[in-house]
Amino acid sequence: MRQSGTEERSESKSMADFVISSPLIKSFLAGSLSGTCSTLLFQPLDLLKTRLQQPQIAGETSRGGMLKHVVYVVKNERVFGLWKGTVPSIVRCVPGVGLYFCTLHFLKTSLHLDNPSSSEAMFLGASARAICGVVLLPVTVIKTRFESEVYHYRTMSEATRDIYRTSGLRGLYSGLVPTLIRDAPYSGIYLVFYVQAKRFIPERVKEGSHLVAANFTCGVVAGLLASVVTQPADVIKTHMQLQPAKFQSILTSILLIAKEEGVVGYFRGLVPRMLRRTLVTAMAWSFYEQAVTT
Repeated sequence: MRQSGTEERSESKSMADFVISSPLIKSFLAGSLSGTCSTLLFQPLDLLKTRLQQPQIAGETSRGGMLKHVVYVVKNERVFGLWKGTVPSIVRCVPGVGLYFCTLHFLKTSLHLDNPSSSEAMFLGASARAICGVVLLPVTVIKTRFESEVYHYRTMSEATRDIYRTSGLRGLYSGLVPTLIRDAPYSGIYLVFYVQAKRFIPERVKEGSHLVAANFTCGVVAGLLASVVTQPADVIKTHMQLQPAKFQSILTSILLIAKEEGVVGYFRGLVPRMLRRTLVTAMAWSFYEQAVTT
């Protein structure tokens, strides 16, 4: 009996040693854990962003701003309504963030780009995000519909069946191009700004106890800049996923949004998206940097 317990502890230790010694697994686990925490914390911001952008009410309620939507959701769906769409968000973000860091680490080591230049950082970030975007787009489509007021799905399986029944496999990949146009540049731009910002961190801070705070600050700055640049693509993506029959292509979406909402329509939901993306990515990178260096 004692020998059996010793063997179990030995196997557990071997597994832990394997995880610690594998950079790819550490990258995946660090990203997945940070993705779980950030999704649970910031899901309300993602829901508000979707509500502000959805075509049906963009002209009616978005003028009231984010606070008006908060009051509306709490009044009609209670406080927990702000976390609507959490399950598909977790299904997307938990493996998604882990897959992103795992892919990024693989590309960096394979291409020997441990200290990338700006153009190399842009390539690494955009490539890793593009791969994740293609793999996880069906979950993104389901998540977007869950968060909107256009559809009233109760489960992910119900949403999947309905989308496949009405639009086929193509429906699960609606908005692929604008998603890639949004996500790949976002990650590329983010990584460029993040790498450049980190170079301004004094050596004494890098060796001290304030490194996590410094990394988080660099992440916030990078996230703000990248969010503003890619906001129009996010609006187009949301319109195409909520009303694919009306917004059939990127060009059609651009023209219709401009006609119905003007230039301001391309920046609907900027504040909640900027807050969420900035905090999520800053948290993820801070956690990742700490995990892979220990």
